[in-house]
Amino acid sequence: MQRYFRGGQEPDVSLPVIQPSFAADPARELTITWLGHSAVVVELDGVRILTDPMLSERASPFQAVGPKRFHVAPVEVADLPALDAVVISHDHYDHLDMDTVAALGALATRFIVPLGVGAHLEAWGVGSDRITELEWWEQVNVDGVRVVCTPSRHFSGRGLTDRNRTLWASWALIGSEQRVWFSGDTGPFPQVAEIGERLGPFDLTMIEVGAYDPAWDSVHMGPDAAVEMNAMVGGAALFPIHWGTFNLAAHRWDQPIVRLLDVAEVPVMAP
Repeated sequence: MQRYFRGGQEPDVSLPVIQPSFAADPARELTITWLGHSAVVVELDGVRILTDPMLSERASPFQAVGPKRFHVAPVEVADLPALDAVVISHDHYDHLDMDTVAALGALATRFIVPLGVGAHLEAWGVGSDRITELEWWEQVNVDGVRVVCTPSRHFSGRGLTDRNRTLWASWALIGSEQRVWFSGDTGPFPQVAEIGERLGPFDLTMIEVGAYDPAWDSVHMGPDAAVEMNAMVGGAALFPIHWGTFNLAAHRWDQPIVRLLDVAEVPVMAP
């Protein structure tokens, strides 16, 4: 993998993309498939859940301008397997993508979102009967898997007038034997230890490690903070997300994973 670590804020080589292959039935053992940025297909207990599906070319309200993918999306919506639910962390463009959500909505997909985010989905054609909105610490059952809305420290908004009108969240996915925590976007916060105490320990955490800056450390994490948060929440292994897909910060595109591999004290499931 080291040979691809080249370039500045964007890679100057073509990044390899592997189109995933999914079995007809979701795995019972914990299985994850990274689709880039914060989009991950999680399978456990025979349930398949997709986090923050963002498969468009640009993280922007307009596909002609805005941050562009470093690589093509590994799948299109039509290539995805049947999903039991889609979980959304918050409404920023690189996490809540209108085109991807509308395409998933046409497939009668179930969505589980923080408070207020459902209005976006309804505007894009998703029926209200397929949307579950949750407050922090509320939960819903998806075919035996507990999906728990957990706190995070971030913000929301898609325009100039809707700042913090919707909730942001992290999520715990709890099966009969295995547990996963998905950070969404968050800065480090001491109350994350409560998530581990109430719902952990976790077999795997999916924590953002990229698009960080010292000026944003209250709302975004870099690799060092991600390692600390993994320990606080009781994560046995860390899968780094939110890096290697869009140019959203001033650091080198590969800096998050290079630094993470240097400082991690637990297994890092780097792609």
